[in-house]
Amino acid sequence: MEPLVIRNRKVTAKDLKFIQAVVHKHWDKGRTQISKILCSKWNWVQPSGRLKDMACRELLLTLHRKALLDYPPPFQKTHNTNRPAPRKFRVSENPIKCHIKELDTVIVKMVRHTKLEPLYDSLVDQYHYLGYVQIVGNHLKYMAFAGDTPVACIGWGSAAWAVQSREKFVGWTKDVKNKQLHFVANNTRYLVLPWVTVKCLASKVMALNIKRISSDWVKIYNYPLYMLETFVEQDRFKGTCYKASNWQRVGETKGTSKKGHKHLKHGKIKDVYLYPLDKNFKRLLRNETA
Repeated sequence: MEPLVIRNRKVTAKDLKFIQAVVHKHWDKGRTQISKILCSKWNWVQPSGRLKDMACRELLLTLHRKALLDYPPPFQKTHNTNRPAPRKFRVSENPIKCHIKELDTVIVKMVRHTKLEPLYDSLVDQYHYLGYVQIVGNHLKYMAFAGDTPVACIGWGSAAWAVQSREKFVGWTKDVKNKQLHFVANNTRYLVLPWVTVKCLASKVMALNIKRISSDWVKIYNYPLYMLETFVEQDRFKGTCYKASNWQRVGETKGTSKKGHKHLKHGKIKDVYLYPLDKNFKRLLRNETA
């Protein structure tokens, strides 16, 4: 067979023979355990050291769908696609409209794996136009407070796989990007609560978040971030907060998204903004020595 590339991993005929042997040996353990065992044998891990078992499961399923791999049936016949919505928490919706200097001290807290995480999930689900979506992969969640009052939520996840203007800006080749992409995080959610109207608050919260995100990422995932990215829908937003926080607009998307191995056109053109976290970010992202 011709080599296949699945989840950025080349699979040769020799690899396929090895994979099938592992699957047959551990057949009764099920798909999840098989993927973890295979990851361990390959030492296929994330920069944090965690197994890439989700990527491995996709690889195995792709081979099975191509009729190249004998693969055990799932323990559960159907996957629960109707994941329950986050529990709803009620907070005061009394309007907050004032000068930023009149607010109580604004602080930003990292809330992932804390007792505040369910509140973050609830607020994003209720008030963000995209709602709450369970994030797969590395991610962090933050909440901003004025005193004890929540005023904003910010979510970060893994960087988008392919963005032409970003690659050009950094000076990435495809191979280098594939190895270095994990040093970039994507601002997946930003919500200033709808009853909060305070000029310059959004950029202040963003600036506070930017100051701490790389150190928080190191604590959770054991490696730093060198750059941040976000995508702003042109028909919906102007990107004012990002401009005020000194993000750089480097281009726009093509109005497509990737689903599985297919690129689907949705027509929503987005501005691409980037924020370097290190003065040597290009050298670091290109893995160049000084």
